[in-house]
Amino acid sequence: MTLWAIVPVKPLRTAKSRLSAVLTRDEREILSQRMLINTLDLLREVKEIERTLVVSRDSKALSIARQHGARTVAEHGAPELNNALIRATVVAQQYDISGVLVIPADLPLLTMGDVEKLICSATDPPVVVIAPDRHGSGTNALLSSPPGLIEYDFGVDSFERHVARAKAAGVRFVVCEIPSIGLDVDLPEDLEYLREAFDVEFKQDQEESHS
Repeated sequence: MTLWAIVPVKPLRTAKSRLSAVLTRDEREILSQRMLINTLDLLREVKEIERTLVVSRDSKALSIARQHGARTVAEHGAPELNNALIRATVVAQQYDISGVLVIPADLPLLTMGDVEKLICSATDPPVVVIAPDRHGSGTNALLSSPPGLIEYDFGVDSFERHVARAKAAGVRFVVCEIPSIGLDVDLPEDLEYLREAFDVEFKQDQEESHS
């Protein structure tokens, strides 16, 4: 399977506004930038992903994307995530690919193995793979093989809407629950969950080093 990954990125300077109670604007920008770079570098290592396409209205985010080997689509006009994803998918469809994977840039626990696991779920196309967030309400990744099987409907409580769209279109779909993909950082409680996850990993590493 040959895929393009589409990574939507909000303006780095104003991203993660719901973390303003615990992080300054500069800290939120640094966090967003680091997660973007981590995501781009990781996706480059997944052999099934031929190209990563970043869509954003932020010139800094687009510049970072190009520095890390991604192609870019500049978003113009009123911010509208689903329309931006449609534009990016149209660009990807001009090439000989078997599918597109929409994945956000704010999944700090994402691993290459988990991305490969999600891709392996897309057997026997046509198929849509939907990965929910850890609350089971949002959509943190969506793979369509071939591209364009269902309309994008990202936003609050998008998971059930994507499932409904697949059912309405008569498209086979797979729900893929992966903890690292399920954690996106939007709220202070997500940061606390992330800190706890890293603390557990750190303790495990210490135990293994002394065993």
